[in-house]
Parts: sequence; C-alpha cells; structure tokens
Amino acid sequence: MELIKPGININFVGMRFKACILSCTLILLGVAVLFWRGGLNLGVDFAGGTLIQVQFKQSTTPEDIRKALKDQIARSTIQEIGSGENEFLIRTEVITTGLQSFAQEIQQNLDAVYGKDNVSVRRVEMVGPKVGHDLRQKALFAIYYALLFIAIYISGRFEFKWMSSAIMAALLMVGIYLLQAAGVSVTYLIAGALIITLGLCWKLKLPYALGAVLALVHDVLITVGVFALVNKEFTLEILAALLTLVGFSLNDTIIVFDRIRENLKKSRRQDLAVVINTSINQTLSRTILTSGTVLVVVLSLFLWGGSVIHDFAFALLVGIITGTYSSIYVASPVLLLYEDWTRGKARAAKPVAKSV
Repeated sequence: MELIKPGININFVGMRFKACILSCTLILLGVAVLFWRGGLNLGVDFAGGTLIQVQFKQSTTPEDIRKALKDQIARSTIQEIGSGENEFLIRTEVITTGLQSFAQEIQQNLDAVYGKDNVSVRRVEMVGPKVGHDLRQKALFAIYYALLFIAIYISGRFEFKWMSSAIMAALLMVGIYLLQAAGVSVTYLIAGALIITLGLCWKLKLPYALGAVLALVHDVLITVGVFALVNKEFTLEILAALLTLVGFSLNDTIIVFDRIRENLKKSRRQDLAVVINTSINQTLSRTILTSGTVLVVVLSLFLWGGSVIHDFAFALLVGIITGTYSSIYVASPVLLLYEDWTRGKARAAKPVAKSV
C-alpha cells in the first residue's frame, strides 16, 4: 500500500538548516524551562514520599483539598488528573509505614468536609527517599546504556565496525564505573559520558551511529522538555515511554539508513545530498503509514484510556511525532554533515602545487 506516489521529490535535505534551528529552539526552550522550574516534577517513584489518589463526586479545587488535609499533611502538591472526572493526585513528603491507617485518616478528614460517600481514596503508595534516589540513578543509566548499545548496533549493522564500537563501549562502561565509585554526580557523569560517546563516534568514523544517537538524544530531550513545560509528573511509566519511543525512533531511522546504503551502492558517483533526499522520499510512504497507525492508537489511549495511562500515552504521542521528524531532519543530515567535514579536511590536507 502506497500513500505517496513513486517519483515524488520533496526537498527534505534543503530544509535541514531550518529544521536545525527549530530543533535547537525546542531543546533550548525545554532546558530553560527545566532550569526555571528547578528540574522535572518528579513523581513519588523518583522523589520519595507518599502518593494519594482521590476521586470526588462533586467539583472541588486543589486549594480546598489542601485545606481539608492541613492537619494531617502540612505540605503537599495536588494535581488534577483526567478531564471532568474530579480526580486528584496528592503528593507529600510524608513517609509512613502504616499506609492503611494513613489512608483511613485521609478518608475521615475528607469525609468531614465533603460528606460521607462523596470521596473515594483510590490508592496510597509510599516510596522511601533512598529508593527514590536509586531509581533516579538507574533511570539515567537505563537511558544512557540504551543509547550506547544502539550506537554499537548501528555501527556494526551499517559500517561493519563491531570491534571499534565494542571497544568504545567497554572503555566507556569501565570509565563510568570508576567515576561513579569516585562519587561523581550521576547526572553530570551521564551527560559527560554521552558527549564523549558522540565525540568517539565522530573520531572513529561512525557517522551512521552518530546520526542515530543524536536523533535519539534529540527525541528524549524534546519529550522531557515538553513534560517540564506542562509540569506533568515524571514517573517510572514515563521512563518506560521514553525507552519505548527510543526503539520506535530507531526503527524508523534504520529504514531510512538502509535505503541510503542501498542507493549509495547503486549510484556511487551521485552526490550524497541527492542520494539522501531520494532515499527519504522513497521511504516516505512507509514512514507515514507506520507512524500514522501508531499515532492513531496512542491518541485513542490518550483521549479515552483513562487517568492511569494518560501521561504514558502523552509521552508516546510527543515521542512519535519527534521520532518521525528526527529520522528525516536529524539522523540523515548528520551523514551529509560528516561527509562535508571529511571532504573539507581532505582538501585542506591536499598539498597545493606551486607555480614556477
């Protein structure tokens, strides 16, 4: 099935600079919002504390709920979830081992204000601060190692440099372990390791791996930036969504890369920019069909899936859009950028003949 007729020639490569400006703007906006808010709105999974989910039969506001629980919970963050369901998430730093008695006290306090049978405490969860800290570290490592092993796979799949990429990965893993043992902050550690990984991909002449990893970093940063912008909670479910969209974006990138490699074998003398643009156009129908069908499913989950998976579906929704975009406007243009750089370096190294 083809939505796009054969022979279409949209100039995607010609729009790469505009796309670069758009991507940089979105990433910088997300980073600025993160600094402005003082970081992500971490859920109880990562921040530690107690999470209470309550539902009311009548309309209410977070401020009224906070007043009703002021004797039991001094400080709390209250967020409405769903649309028109009068359902709220209450997050507090209070840590207690008696969750059942804690839930009963909350039910009694809310019943006293809203009336009996008008409030339902749906769940109460508690995570200790040490567990939350460990989960934050493991989340960062999970994302980084996913990107690192993707770099190994892409370099072996398209450039047949399994040994170079494996040595790079081993050295990075040992380095991370040693720096972690030395007490370096995990956030700075992973950020530094990621920059070194990209630098090594460039130095070891792994342009396909470099393009794929840059595209995935782009997708993760924009999705995280959107979560910071709308101030949604970042939980384990959102981490799972990030890893899912990494796989989805990679799949789309591999299809485009595979067609680029095939076309390069067929026409070795053709300009790389033309080959890349032709390859993207040839895979455009498949990209639209795949991304479109997944988008419809995720949009349905977002609209009608309920509050439990609402944020998960929202993360996937953003990730599918950015993942499709990055396969065309981030991953592929990196190949062209690398080619231009190597050609410029070769011309600079070539000796200039002196005139007699």
